[in-house]
Amino acid sequence: MELPMSVAKAVFLILSAVTLGSALAVVTQRNLFHAALFLILSFFGVAGLYVLLDAAFLAGIQVLIYIGAIAILIIFAVMLTRQVMRPVEPQVNLQWAWAAGFSFVFLALVVWVTLRIPWPEQVSIPVTAESITRLGQALVDPQQYVLPFEVASVLLLVALIGSVAIARERD
Repeated sequence: MELPMSVAKAVFLILSAVTLGSALAVVTQRNLFHAALFLILSFFGVAGLYVLLDAAFLAGIQVLIYIGAIAILIIFAVMLTRQVMRPVEPQVNLQWAWAAGFSFVFLALVVWVTLRIPWPEQVSIPVTAESITRLGQALVDPQQYVLPFEVASVLLLVALIGSVAIARERD
C-alpha cells in the first residue's frame, strides 16, 4: 500500500501517539482491567505501524498472538483474581523521584542517539515471500534457531501454568 508522504506521516504520527499514549496509560492505571485494555490498544497501534511499514504478515501475527492470545490471557488472569474492581489505597513510593530522574536521563540518551544516527531513506533489503519462507525454515531447522524457538514456547507455557496455579491457590 503506497500512501503519499504527507498522509503516511500523519498516519504514523497518529499511530505513534496512540501506541505511546496507551502504553503510558498501562503503567499509570490503578485498575488492572483498564490497564489490560490499554495494553490491547497499544498492541493494535504496533500492528498499525507494521501495516504502515508494509509488513502485513507481522501485523497479522501481532494481532493474532499478542492481542488474541497474550492480552486475553492477561485479562482472564486479572479477572480470576476477583479483586479487580475494588478501590486501591494509594501507596507512597519514596523512590519516585529517582525513578523519574533515571527515566528522563534514559529518554534523553535514546533521543540523542536516535538523532545522531544517519537513518537511510529507503529500506535496502526488500521483504519477499522467499525471505519469509527462509525465516520460517530457520526457526524449525535443528542447525539454526529451533532451540531458542522451543525455549520461548516452553517459557510461555510455564507462564500460563504459573498464572493458573496462582489463580487456583486463592480459591
